[in-house]
Amino acid sequence: MALMDFIKKQFIDVIQWTEDADGTLAWRFPMSGMEIQNGGQLVVRESQVAVFVNEGQVADVFGPGTHRLTTQTLPVLTYLKNWDKLFESPFKSDVYFFSTRQQIDQRWGTSQPVTIRDKDFGAVRLRAFGNYAYRMKDAKAFHSQISGTRERYTTAELDGQLRGLMLQHISDAVASSGTAFLDLAANQIEFAAALKTATAPSFEAIGLELLSVTMQNVSLPEELQKILDQRIGMGIIGQNMGQFIQYQTAQALPELAKGGSGGSGIAGEAIGLGAGVALGQTLAQTLGQGLAGVGAAAPAPAASKPEDIVSLLEKLGDLKAKGILTDEEFAAKKADLLKKLG
Repeated sequence: MALMDFIKKQFIDVIQWTEDADGTLAWRFPMSGMEIQNGGQLVVRESQVAVFVNEGQVADVFGPGTHRLTTQTLPVLTYLKNWDKLFESPFKSDVYFFSTRQQIDQRWGTSQPVTIRDKDFGAVRLRAFGNYAYRMKDAKAFHSQISGTRERYTTAELDGQLRGLMLQHISDAVASSGTAFLDLAANQIEFAAALKTATAPSFEAIGLELLSVTMQNVSLPEELQKILDQRIGMGIIGQNMGQFIQYQTAQALPELAKGGSGGSGIAGEAIGLGAGVALGQTLAQTLGQGLAGVGAAAPAPAASKPEDIVSLLEKLGDLKAKGILTDEEFAAKKADLLKKLG
C-alpha cells in the first residue's frame, strides 16, 4: 500500500510564478498533494522574490534567477528539517512568491477635514489628496506581519491600511515643512517630500518601501473657504479702503434712485440719508482736489440754502426719534448744520 501511495504522488520539478494580473503582492505556490523533487528548479523572475516557509517559519529567501534546490541552496530549510548529509527527497515546503514591482498610482486623500496647526490662522481644517507609489522591500517581514498563509494577497486588501498611514502623518508633514496653509498650494512638492519622509518608516516596518508621494490638491472646507475669501478680499483692498467705499457708494446710488419711495421705513430712510451724505463727501473731495492750486481768485462755492439745511435737520430729528441716531450724534450734526446757517 505504501508503494502505491508513493507511485501516486506527484513530484514538482519546476517552481515558478507567472503573474497573471496586476495588483498581486504575494502568491502561494499550490502544493496540495505534491512534493518537491530533489534537484528541482526554482525560477524567480526579475520582479520577484521567493520565500520557503517550513511549518510557519520563514526559511530561505531567493532573489531573481534560476536556482537548483539542494542542501547547498537551502541551508536554512536543511537545518530546520534536520537533514544531515543526505538530502531527503522528495520533501514538502510552502513556497511564496512576492512581487517587487512598483505599485504605482495608489491614491491617498482625506475623507474628512484634518485639523492642523498653522502659523497664520492658528488652526485650520484642510482636505488634501494625491498619489503614492511603493514596492516590496522585505518579503520576510511582509509575510510574517501582513500576508501570512493567504493564498493570494493584493494591493486592494492593503489599500486602507496604507492610506491610513499617509493620513496619520499629514500633521507631522505640515509641521516639519514649516509651510503655512496659504503657501501650501505653491509648495506642493516640498509638502509631498515632507509627507514621504514622515510616512516612510511606517511602510518600512511592514516590509515596504515608500518610493514617491505627490499632492494634487489641498483645500479648506467650504465654510472656511468663504471666510478665507473674505480675508483675502480685505487684504486686496488694503490701503485703498476709501476708494473702495466710494466705488461701492457709486454702485449703490442707481439702485436707490430706482427704488424711489419703495424703500420705506427706518432702513430706507437710513440708506437714503447715508448714501446722500457719502455722495456729498465724495463730490466735495473731488471738487476740492480739482480746484487745488487755482488760487485765491477762484470764486468761493455758494453757501448751502437755509431751506435745505432745515430739511436735513428735520430728517435728523426723525432718525433720532426712531432711535437710529443717539442724542450725542444728533447734537453734533445739528451744531455743524447751524454753523452753516450763520
